[in-house]
Amino acid sequence: MKIPAIHGIIERRILVNYVVEPSIVEKLLPKPFKPKLFEGKAIVGICLIRLKDIKPKRFPSFMGINSENGAHRIAVEWEDCDELKEGVFIPRRDTNLKLNAIIGGRFFPGKHYLAKFNVVERHNNYHVDFKSSDNTTIEIDAELAEDFDYNSIFKTIENVSQFFENGSIGYSPNGTSFDGLKLETYEWNVKPLKVSNVKSSFFEDKSIFPEGSIKFDNAILMENIEHEWKSLKTINHCS
Repeated sequence: MKIPAIHGIIERRILVNYVVEPSIVEKLLPKPFKPKLFEGKAIVGICLIRLKDIKPKRFPSFMGINSENGAHRIAVEWEDCDELKEGVFIPRRDTNLKLNAIIGGRFFPGKHYLAKFNVVERHNNYHVDFKSSDNTTIEIDAELAEDFDYNSIFKTIENVSQFFENGSIGYSPNGTSFDGLKLETYEWNVKPLKVSNVKSSFFEDKSIFPEGSIKFDNAILMENIEHEWKSLKTINHCS
């Protein structure tokens, strides 16, 4: 699926990250994708992103649209012409914008579920929750922190920042193929968040993630980032 370059502002992007046993994630991934590991663990999570003035590049700003969105993500690697690539596999996307739900998977990569978002942001405190059309839910309460959580598998903000900056390519399922998008930011700057509450109906589903196989690890924040989304070549499903 080929779309023109899309330009806009990432007003707020929270990455909620978990560590998982690789054998569990392997069962969730279609070929050619395999888990991208850090310190022997697979990394999964949710991107909670508010987009502003989203429009085809070079279109005037007044034509842009705004939306709240959530994307379930799995850090992955795959072979492409004998070259090892890295990015994220996105099994589902959620949005509060009906237009995204209509065109997702048709004119824009990835099916989007329509969801009701509740967002409260004040004094460097962030609350985001949503409930989707199929009853998928997530909830997080966090505040801006001075230091990165030393209990995280990543240990430093620099490590987690580099891990996700290198994984700026995302592929979403679309029938028998996978549509790709690349996020190109005009700058890359992340901040640590201290999380007081996090819930996810997907990651707490014991039929997918058995007891003890998954653990919340960290959350980071990006704000007011000018960026572009660019189409990538479609990957065909490998049996």
